[in-house]
Amino acid sequence: MFDKIKNIFKSDKEENNVTPKNAPKEVTVPAHKIGPKSQDDATTYVIIGASIAGVTAAKTLRELDKGAKIIVISKDENIYSRCMLHHLISGHRTIEGINFVDGDFMEKQNATWIKKATVKEIDPDNKKIKYEKDGNEEELAYDKLLITSGANAFVPPVKNLREAKNVYPLRNIEDAIGIKEQAKYAKNIVIMGAGLVGMDALAGLVEIDGIGNLSLIASEDRILDKQLDVKAAKAYEDKFEQKGVKIYKNRMASEVLIDEDGKVKGINLGNDEIIDCDLLVVSTGVRSNIGLVEGSGIETEKGIKINEKGETNKPDIYAAGDVTGTGIWPLATKQAEVAATNMACGEAVIEDRFEFKNTMNFLGIPTVSVGFITPPDDTYDILTYTDGDNYKMAVIKDDVLIGFIAQGDISYVGPYTQLVKEKIKVDNLAERVFELGYSDFFKIKEDGQFEW
Repeated sequence: MFDKIKNIFKSDKEENNVTPKNAPKEVTVPAHKIGPKSQDDATTYVIIGASIAGVTAAKTLRELDKGAKIIVISKDENIYSRCMLHHLISGHRTIEGINFVDGDFMEKQNATWIKKATVKEIDPDNKKIKYEKDGNEEELAYDKLLITSGANAFVPPVKNLREAKNVYPLRNIEDAIGIKEQAKYAKNIVIMGAGLVGMDALAGLVEIDGIGNLSLIASEDRILDKQLDVKAAKAYEDKFEQKGVKIYKNRMASEVLIDEDGKVKGINLGNDEIIDCDLLVVSTGVRSNIGLVEGSGIETEKGIKINEKGETNKPDIYAAGDVTGTGIWPLATKQAEVAATNMACGEAVIEDRFEFKNTMNFLGIPTVSVGFITPPDDTYDILTYTDGDNYKMAVIKDDVLIGFIAQGDISYVGPYTQLVKEKIKVDNLAERVFELGYSDFFKIKEDGQFEW
């Protein structure tokens, strides 16, 4: 146990601020660099998508293959963090302010960036893709292809929802801009869905001066039901309600009511309970954007299937990020590093698939949620600790930490994250889970020094 845990005591800054500059690197990057090549001999790498996975891959490829042709093709014309779109809604940041790389990133990587283009077809046999840009269809050949096309917002099959006007997801810059613009005139705004994206949308809207009535529809008994227990969720619910937000829990929309122009005018919650609504934000999950691989023979499940090297079932085609069904930034980063390394003839594998960690801070309440916080049965121990505004919750089974929540004081979440991630057994854990210290993980010499 000592060997497993001795390096886990990282700062919260290191744990929680993951960018291409300081993203965790748990891959083995080859020491060699591929030297400059003639233009004719240069390998052509094509990357579909310019989010964190695509950007990380471009940087990694350039580090490993100085003479390569790197081409990035994306629907977007900006590089930005989707996790920060709510700051665009609130006005706290500009489009440039949610960019997580330098503005000249592509130029620094000597990469060609084809913006505002939609990939229509992938042809593995002939090693080319077809895309549409400005109404014209183009072809692009590749030697190695990486798919980082992300995910699309899921719109549930609620009556009139998909046809109604003044309805937005929150997935890209255009959505955030549309929500912000329409919010200026809306009297009654409803957010459908109380997961992380829905709460981001609500957090952005509630900060706008003079905002109309805000309502949130949560399908479960609390907001953020996958990340928080009832008590941790209530801390946020109370804060938002103090801001005037009306929260409907254990409710689902049965119908979207529209006027003669097709604009949303209300949400039916069943039993003829109607919420007035002239702007609806839909945040009911995402689906991997795998439509572009249809007919290509690339295997998919919920997302594109990849092995530990980031490879698909088709030679020289790789995938990383949301398109593979993963949902968090650090894992997308790792997948992209691994895939790019192997594309450049290196050797790397995805050693860490842990993706059950979420860090949030709504209305000044920081919270970290790790692992599974809702046990499937009563064989698990659920322990809680409260000290003023600070709250902790632990889920334990057989002296192994399964899930952990820290709210308020999150200064010591690194070790708990690693305990969950590595499934490390700690003797009598239930008796001291909220009092763990260095001495629990390191042997102490007679002079009081820690033994590594």
